[in-house]
Amino acid sequence: QVQLVESGGGLVQPGGSLRLSCVASGFDLAYYHIGWFRQAPGKEREGISCVSSLGGFTHYADPAKGRFTISRDSAKKTVHLQMNSLKPEDTAVYYCAAGRQGIFRNPQDLCTKMSQITLWGQGTQVTVSS
Repeated sequence: QVQLVESGGGLVQPGGSLRLSCVASGFDLAYYHIGWFRQAPGKEREGISCVSSLGGFTHYADPAKGRFTISRDSAKKTVHLQMNSLKPEDTAVYYCAAGRQGIFRNPQDLCTKMSQITLWGQGTQVTVSS
């Protein structure tokens, strides 16, 4: 079973924080760039943040800069998205996805070419509301 499973979503007030996690099973994440994407109701899916297979390079979309941080553990088994200073417009279903390092050149490439990604998690709901 080749899977990505997200967790950590929920309901939070504006200005609050959440930490999302993405765990791989059935394959080795060490060979993949990993990205976080989100889709709000009635909107297209967008790339938020991506990290390289070795963890040395990251990319952030403008809405995430200064507020979100992507990271992966030393064993390259789990990827996290720390979200601070959350706003109502951050409300969406958040997905993690993986792209093999030999196909996607860098994290920015992964975040901007999501139509080429085939390995996705099931998504976790994030709701920011008072």
